[in-house]
Amino acid sequence: MKPTPARSRVQSQSLFAQARQLMPGGVNSPVRAFRSVGGEPLFFAHARGAELTDVDGNVYIDYIGSWGPMILGHAHPEVVAAVQQAATRSASFGAPNATEIAVAQEVLARVPGAERVRMVNSGTEACMSAVRLARGFTGRARFIKFTGCYHGHADSFLIKAGSGALTFGQPDSPGVTPGTAQDTLLAPYNDLGAVEELFARYPEDIAALIIEPVAGNMGCIPPLPGFIEGIRALCTRYGALLIFDEVMTGFRLARGGAQEYLGITADLVTLGKVIGGGMPVGAYAGRAEIMDKVSPAGPVYQAGTLSGNPVAMASGLAQLQLLTPEVYGQLETLGRELEAGLRQAAAQVGAQVQIQRVGSMISIHFSDQPLTGLESAQQQDVARFNRMFHYFLDRGIYLPPSAYETWFLSTAHTDAHLRHTIDTFGQFLARDTED
Repeated sequence: MKPTPARSRVQSQSLFAQARQLMPGGVNSPVRAFRSVGGEPLFFAHARGAELTDVDGNVYIDYIGSWGPMILGHAHPEVVAAVQQAATRSASFGAPNATEIAVAQEVLARVPGAERVRMVNSGTEACMSAVRLARGFTGRARFIKFTGCYHGHADSFLIKAGSGALTFGQPDSPGVTPGTAQDTLLAPYNDLGAVEELFARYPEDIAALIIEPVAGNMGCIPPLPGFIEGIRALCTRYGALLIFDEVMTGFRLARGGAQEYLGITADLVTLGKVIGGGMPVGAYAGRAEIMDKVSPAGPVYQAGTLSGNPVAMASGLAQLQLLTPEVYGQLETLGRELEAGLRQAAAQVGAQVQIQRVGSMISIHFSDQPLTGLESAQQQDVARFNRMFHYFLDRGIYLPPSAYETWFLSTAHTDAHLRHTIDTFGQFLARDTED
């Protein structure tokens, strides 16, 4: 591990200046632009294991992991070899290939309750398709989502609450129509009572409830005891499908994802990130009676030119086959050690800090109370997180550039990586407290 202070960012600054002339905001995904934390984004040249090297030659310990896929670290030799071998045969056939079957077998062997799976190209596509399928299966139009949970950028997900949690949603982005928004119902995460009221108000109208079983887009926020069990029971009682958005947690928290980790089986599960090994792959899966409604077996249409392409499938298959029970034990050990070290550093200076972790997902929040949902997440001291972000960046540690994102560990992180991170956190707290 050789993190280096940012001696120069001249090349990154030059590339960003060019990018702003060519792409909206200079990036192809908003959070990369550093708008939340200030400053300009870094451009990276290569990565290996748990370390990133930018175009100016600076090395960073990586806690983003491409936003979750790199559970084994960057450029794992076996994953790279599988991609290289597949690419020599063609990047895409636009027709069936045998690797699709192998990946499907791996997924169905791991995911509780899943009997059929459809490969797509992104988590957004998977979640959008799962909600459409739920509507087609139930014959109902409305669905419930939770404020602060992110399920991609499809129109029906870009909804904010209206005058209260039980009103129809309102568009949260220009281009989303009120007609689309009216079928999305909002509830606060970890608030079972609000979900009960929605089902009571619309007992025969709700097709599905979609949820991040462990939230990762408000920071790392676990479900409160009884919450997931409660929504499972409500969905069953009212005939709605429970959709676990496991784009982030799938194959990360456990071999069978959050369903296995929490001991709760959903009706449909959406997957992404880890399933692709870094390539653009998503999927949705569930019971045969539901999934067989998808075209061409059934009437619910969904298609994709590059879905199941051989290079992406080879990447995902290689990574999934490496994810043994021992890997999850290793990740839990790393997560536990990092959490303990960060807590100790905070305790030494009496800082009001929340360290929130589930498995290999972890986040730091400057707040005097645990984060349980969007409201408490918005009460944290974001300005202090932003100062910490840049302090870490200047000392060779690359964090998600937002106080509302979870960090990801990989098996490539070492004790030295963790120690440098913990020491840097302690130094920041001591300095920031004094200031």
